[in-house]
Amino acid sequence: MIRVRKSEDRGSFDFGWLDTRHTFSFGDYLDPEHMGFRVLRVLNEDRVRPAEGFPTHSHRDMEILTWVLSGALEHRDSLGNGSVIRPGEIQRMGAGTGVSHSEFNASSTEPVHFLQIWIHPARRGLTPAYSQEAFPEGDLLNRLRLVASPEGAQGSVAIAQDARVYVGRLESGASLSHPLPTHRHAWVQVTRGPLSLNGILLSAGDGAAVSGESILAIRSAEASEVILFDLP
Repeated sequence: MIRVRKSEDRGSFDFGWLDTRHTFSFGDYLDPEHMGFRVLRVLNEDRVRPAEGFPTHSHRDMEILTWVLSGALEHRDSLGNGSVIRPGEIQRMGAGTGVSHSEFNASSTEPVHFLQIWIHPARRGLTPAYSQEAFPEGDLLNRLRLVASPEGAQGSVAIAQDARVYVGRLESGASLSHPLPTHRHAWVQVTRGPLSLNGILLSAGDGAAVSGESILAIRSAEASEVILFDLP
C-alpha cells in the first residue's frame, strides 16, 4: 500500500525570513491525521533568507538530521560544535538528554534550502552526540546511497534507531529499486522531481508512506532527487 502526501497538502508558513513546509504536525501546524510515520516524526522543508536563521533553542530525546539542497547552513551547539553544511552533506545531532543549537544561513547574499528531519530514538536519555558526513556527487548518482544508519555503515552517520536513510540523484531515464521486507516500512520524499514510485507519479515536495510492498521501483523522467527512509 502506498499513500501519497502531496506537496500542496503540507502545512505551510511564510514568516518572511523563513518559508517552511511541514509534512507532519510541527509547531503551530496541527494535523491529527499526520503526526509522523512510524519512527519518522518531523520532515520540514525550509528556505531561509540570507543572513537569517534560527536563534539558539533546545531539544532532547530526538535524532535530528539536516540535509541541505542548496546554499549553506551554519550550525553551532552547546556541545562545542561549529560547522557549515552544504549540498551533499548530512548532519546528525543526537539530542539525547538535551542540547542547545542555532542554525543560520551562512551566506549574506544567497538563500539556503534544506530538510529538517526528526526520528524518534530507540531509547530516551542518551548522551548527546554530533556527526557530519559528506558524499561526493558520484556516490549519489543513479543509486540509493546510505547516509544514515544505526551502525554508521558505509560511511553514513550513526543514529540511535533501527532506521536507514538513503539519498539518490537520478539522471533522466534512470531507475532504482529497493527491497522492503514484510516487517519494514518506508517513507519516500521527493526533493527534486518528477519521478515515479511503483508507477505512481510524484513531484518535488511530494512524499509517500509505504507498507506491504516488497519492492520499491523508482524511475525518473528527468533529473531528480529522492530521500528514502527504511523504517521499523
